[in-house]
Amino acid sequence: MREKNAVACLTLLLALFMSTAVFANALESFKNESGTLRIAGGTAHIPVVKEAAARIMRFNPDIQISIAGGGSGLGIKQVGDGLIDIGNSGRKAKEDEISRYGLVMFKWAIDGVASVVHPDNPVRSLSKDQMKDIYSGKITNWQELGGTKGVINLYTRDDSSGTREVFWKKGLDKGDISSSANFVASNGAMKAAISQDPNGIGYVSVGHIDETIFPVTFDGVHPDLETVKTGKYTIARGLYSNTKGNPAGLAKKFIDYLLSDEGQQIVADKGFIPVQ
Repeated sequence: MREKNAVACLTLLLALFMSTAVFANALESFKNESGTLRIAGGTAHIPVVKEAAARIMRFNPDIQISIAGGGSGLGIKQVGDGLIDIGNSGRKAKEDEISRYGLVMFKWAIDGVASVVHPDNPVRSLSKDQMKDIYSGKITNWQELGGTKGVINLYTRDDSSGTREVFWKKGLDKGDISSSANFVASNGAMKAAISQDPNGIGYVSVGHIDETIFPVTFDGVHPDLETVKTGKYTIARGLYSNTKGNPAGLAKKFIDYLLSDEGQQIVADKGFIPVQ
C-alpha cells in the first residue's frame, strides 16, 4: 500500500512539474518585456482574453493588459483608428474595413451562437421559421409555441455586434428584428437578462452558456461544442483578433500566445473550439 501511495504521489508531482514547465515555456516570450497592451471589441472573446492576460501578467508584472468590450464593430474601428492595439471581432472584417484601416485578421477560435431562454421555460426546441416569426414579432406569446401563457420578451444586440450579425444571418436569414426588442450591450448582459426573465428569449455565444440559461434546440440540433465542431449546428462563426498592419511587440506576442498550445487549451477550457 505504501509503495502504491508513493508511486501515486510521484506521478502527481511529475504531472505538476510537466504542466508548470509547459506553462513557463508558453510564456517565455514575455520575459524581459514591459509596457501596456490595449484590447477591446467583441464580448464573446473576453473569457479567453482575460485568462490569457491574467497568466501573462502573473508571469511578468511589468506588463499591463487592459481589456474592454464594446462589440465587434467598435473593436475594428478603434484598432483601425489607433486607439487600441488589438481589436476583437466575432465576424470577419469587411473588405472596406480591411482596406480603410489596413487590418490583419487572426482567427483563434470557433464559436456557436445559441438562442437561449430561462431554465423554467418549457419551450426547448424551435424551428428556423418559428425563430424568424418570434423575432419579427409575428409570434408574441409563448402559448403559441406550446409553452405557458405569457408575452414573449425579445432581447437582441446592436448592429455593431458580431454575435448579432451571425445570428441574424444564419438563424434568421437576415429577417426582421422587431422594434420592441430590448437591447443589451454584451454576451454577459444578455445572459444576465435572460436568467432573470422567465418570458425572455435572446442569443449568446455557446462559450457563455451555463446553468442560468437554457440553449434552445434549433431545427432539431442542440447547440453545443460537438455540434458546432462537426458543423451540424450551423449558427457558428470564428473569433478574430485584428491589428492595424502586421502586429509587433506585445500585440504579436499576445496573439502568438492565443495560438500556442497553452492558448488553445484556454480556448477549449472556456467553452470554445480551438483552431489548432
